[in-house]
Amino acid sequence: MNVQTIIEKKIGNAIELEFLQVENESHRHSVPANSETHFKVTVVSREFEGVSLISRHRLINNLLKDELAGPVHALALHTMTPAQWQAKNQLAPDSPNCSGGSK
Repeated sequence: MNVQTIIEKKIGNAIELEFLQVENESHRHSVPANSETHFKVTVVSREFEGVSLISRHRLINNLLKDELAGPVHALALHTMTPAQWQAKNQLAPDSPNCSGGSK
């Protein structure tokens, strides 16, 4: 099973989701082709209501601790309530261009 699928399953099994998108952004970084090292994860859930941003991120980081200790080098998290998601027109922010390595 690839890393992206593992991330999707772990989050989906632990949180009641309104929306989940896991994007492999490794191709935008100085890594070998077909790498699974850099991910952008957008999670929308009612479970985040009344929960601080740092607590949301800690929850996701804890769910993915094995992946973060292994193949995943970078994880861009966008964790929102349904109301926050609506206010952002159901769009996660664009990731910045890689500023390290040879790209």
